[in-house]
Amino acid sequence: MSQRRAFFQRSCDVTRRHVVTLTVCLLFSGVAAAQDSPSMTSDQPSSVPVAIRVPLGIALQPGVSASVRRMTLGQAQQLAAVAGDPLVRLGQLQVDAAEQHRLGVKALYFPNVSGQFSDLHFDRRPGEVLSAPRPILGETLSVPVNIITQDSIAVNVSVAQPITPLFQVRQLVKIARADETIARAKAGMPAKERASLVEKAYFDLLVAERELVSVRAQVRRIQVSAEQQPVAIGAARSWLLATGKVKELTASLNELLGLPSETGLELVPPDFLVEHLSLADVVAQAAASADVVEAEQTAVKAHAASALAKMEYVPTIAVIGGYAHQTAINVVLPEDFSYIGVMASYTLFDSGKRERGVKERAAQVAAADLAVQVNKEKALAAVRSSYFELERSRELVQFARRLVSAPRVIEASEVADDQNVDPAQLQMEAELLRAELEHRQAYARVKALMGR
Repeated sequence: MSQRRAFFQRSCDVTRRHVVTLTVCLLFSGVAAAQDSPSMTSDQPSSVPVAIRVPLGIALQPGVSASVRRMTLGQAQQLAAVAGDPLVRLGQLQVDAAEQHRLGVKALYFPNVSGQFSDLHFDRRPGEVLSAPRPILGETLSVPVNIITQDSIAVNVSVAQPITPLFQVRQLVKIARADETIARAKAGMPAKERASLVEKAYFDLLVAERELVSVRAQVRRIQVSAEQQPVAIGAARSWLLATGKVKELTASLNELLGLPSETGLELVPPDFLVEHLSLADVVAQAAASADVVEAEQTAVKAHAASALAKMEYVPTIAVIGGYAHQTAINVVLPEDFSYIGVMASYTLFDSGKRERGVKERAAQVAAADLAVQVNKEKALAAVRSSYFELERSRELVQFARRLVSAPRVIEASEVADDQNVDPAQLQMEAELLRAELEHRQAYARVKALMGR
């Protein structure tokens, strides 16, 4: 009984080993063959090593057609800018709207010309007798008149030039100009964010391609035997993960570029970023960031609104003039006449509304001024932190470049058919590309804080 159990256990072990070997070979899409014989049957001992061979012509991006599109980082960002045009257009439309609003408010400086026309017909003839009581004599005096006619036409053209409201218009123009400045500061942000996303996706795909080639080079050297089955399974897992990552990153980058998701991409490694920013230059331009600009313009709007609230105590005065032609009241007014004069209005009592408004605006001014100070300090701290991060990333790239023996980062297509690829060298290149991406992103953050 024990012998049968032992025999059954040995048979299961042999079967399991063969299944693992066959599975690994299928996952690698290779051909399992013995090194010393052209074929291998199920009756051979499992201790014979099996070389896992990956076809040399395998694509870096499985599932992609043979037609591959070669692309540089600059070309990718240009395609992304075209694909993301709605976001850019949205920012430009916001700037245009703010500009037109400012011009519309500025037009209040000039006189307003208006006209009125009326043509009336009464269904009954107006009265022609004016009656007035005479209390002393105790009788009524009747005088025949014809002031209002049954058919009347009136045409009036008037010109009004505000006087005191011009000071209010000046403050309104300040508010509109501040809104336009804020819109212009934010207009380029969507395009910059999209360019940053494309850059990150581009470098991520470059790194993933090198990791895939490195895994493939390691797979070629694996000998699947009874002792190395866990290593083979781990290699299979690494192969599948690297292949799926390349597929996912390719589809993501194609989406950003506005290309079909199945488009093959052959990415050219970009040149290394060279920048010479100093801490003094960065700190000197820290106040030009979008957050600081918005806080400053908000303070300008608060001061203008405070001035408007104080002008509520000033009477509204305007000069008016015009020309009228009428046939309604011929007896009292001439048929054609011109006029000019001054009109003024003032609210004598409003239950303290103006006073409360002035105090409210004063509190808003204090808050806006404090916000400017806080944002400047925050921007200064952020730009210093970003600059030190930029320095660290710059030093890391320089250190990684010294470790990589090759004079440049080779393209993935150049090593796709090479059986003598050094996996360690590819891993170092992947780390170098990661460091370069970190350096570029740190530089972009510093430029954003500098308002560039």
